[in-house]
Amino acid sequence: MSVPAPPRDASPPGQPKKAATAAWIGSALEYYDFFIYGSAAALIFPEVFFDDSDPATATLLSLATFGVAYAARPIGALFLGHVGDRLGRKKIMVFTLMLMGLSTFLIGCLPTRDQVGTLAPVLLVLCRVLQGVSAAGEQASANSMTLEHAPPDRRGFFTSFTLSGTQGGQLLATLVFIPVAALPEEQLLSWGWRVPFWLSVAVAVVGYVIRRRLDETPAFAQQTATEGVVRMPLVVLARDHWADVLRVVAGALIASVSTIFTVWALAYATSDAVGMSRSSMLWVAALANVVALAAIPLWAALSDRVGRRPVYLAGAAGSAVTMFLYLWAISTGSYPLVMLLGILAFGVVYSAANGVWPSFYGEMFPTRVRLSGVAIGTQIGFAFAGFAVTFAARIAGPDGDDWTAVALFTAALCVPPVIAAVTARETRLVPTERLGERAAGEGAERTEKVTA
Repeated sequence: MSVPAPPRDASPPGQPKKAATAAWIGSALEYYDFFIYGSAAALIFPEVFFDDSDPATATLLSLATFGVAYAARPIGALFLGHVGDRLGRKKIMVFTLMLMGLSTFLIGCLPTRDQVGTLAPVLLVLCRVLQGVSAAGEQASANSMTLEHAPPDRRGFFTSFTLSGTQGGQLLATLVFIPVAALPEEQLLSWGWRVPFWLSVAVAVVGYVIRRRLDETPAFAQQTATEGVVRMPLVVLARDHWADVLRVVAGALIASVSTIFTVWALAYATSDAVGMSRSSMLWVAALANVVALAAIPLWAALSDRVGRRPVYLAGAAGSAVTMFLYLWAISTGSYPLVMLLGILAFGVVYSAANGVWPSFYGEMFPTRVRLSGVAIGTQIGFAFAGFAVTFAARIAGPDGDDWTAVALFTAALCVPPVIAAVTARETRLVPTERLGERAAGEGAERTEKVTA
């Protein structure tokens, strides 16, 4: 008896789970590296690398270095997106992990300003740029890998593992920094802050072992075997998919909620204006991330039933309101209130948009330019989101305590994602092999001319 052949885009049994697991673990390990920088930028680096300045200016400069990686990400996305759509998703996933591990380890080895003067912050910025280049290709490649392996009716759920992995990395980074932040001041500023960065060696090794065993996606293999790969993905994107790239750019501004919550709110809460302890605020972030780990796949699974747009819209619009409440809670100095609203804002509401965007954005593009489209669109938007922390520090006033201005600023940054979602197509029921067809429109025939 003959066995029917699987659909052309079907993965072998077990591959969707394997891809999702690899994306989760790899993203968690990669973003552990990325997020420990955020904690250090808010709590440590103002004194270690910018100690010649007054406290407010030192904090502003330190938070600006956090944004530098986001400025580098669009440049990295141009290169890594091009390579990923030509050579495959797996190669980019391995490369980005190794680059992140190396650059993070080097940060832990840097001399301080007391030791080498202004060379110290310069070296810090260079390492941060390498982190940004790595992050530019990480999520887009992992998203493409899981989406193209996933069953068509569960793409939202499986693709969300990339973002729940990101939350896992943020949780791990926070938990590592809790005992470090509790060290005596002298030990913290001399060697303690370096330990989380040195641990990135183990992160890189574990991630490499996991990802090098992953198979390339059947969608990419089919594309390569039949139509061939696109020689110039950027040309195809600019000509046939520019509207969806702009939607992804606008949608990616929702990441401002994460950067404000993770970095600026932490710096504000531990400042003299409020006076909360470092450890207590790190626990708020840790518990919010624990809730997010559960909420993200649940929201994503809901999007497989009701659609990407309604779930994403709920998260984007809701974040504008709940972040206002969270910053207000910090201003009151009430720790139980901060804990409750922090979990609500970041763990529950923001997770709706955060868990759905991997499938929502990825489904806007066809296989031949998916990695480029998602990478370039998200990284341009994330670049603005990264510097949202710096702008927040500026508009918070000379004392850094004008939380209402920061709350209104964050709410304004939630408006473009809402507009992007309202104008986007609903793709929940579109077969995987037909994703992006409508966006290409009449350009499909011209695409043949730039295909190898």
